[in-house]
Amino acid sequence: SFPTRRSSDLRTREKPGTVIVDTKTFFLHLVEDDGTAMRYGVGLGRQGFEWSGRAKIQWKRPWPTWTPPEEMIAREPKLEKYSAENGGMEPGLKNPLGARALYIFQDGVDTLYRLHGTPEHWSIGKAVSSGCVRLINQDVIDLYDRVRPGSQILVT
Repeated sequence: SFPTRRSSDLRTREKPGTVIVDTKTFFLHLVEDDGTAMRYGVGLGRQGFEWSGRAKIQWKRPWPTWTPPEEMIAREPKLEKYSAENGGMEPGLKNPLGARALYIFQDGVDTLYRLHGTPEHWSIGKAVSSGCVRLINQDVIDLYDRVRPGSQILVT
């Protein structure tokens, strides 16, 4: 796993509280008041599922229910049992969203991308997801406690 640690090598003009995801290095940085940042290792979207841009963390949930989007169910029909119509997958350690989820909106619209925990710790540092930004559960719990709804997120 990648431990959470203070990163003095990231000086930025972004305001404190901004989340920056560097897709080249597989790190997420949370900008602090002094311009330094907390750094977390992340797993990212595999080829064809990448997303970048500027958006907001609209809301967040502890131990979220997972409901795969219809596009994912079309690719993997076995996931139908977790559809919105079927109530999704109950929260827990086997849930793909892990211990926490932070929901990314752009111009007031849900991007369907999330910052979330994962039970698949081996995926950190790799491009294997369906586009979301994954953190190990203890890191997403720490991030969740630090990030406020309405915070900016920049994915580069």
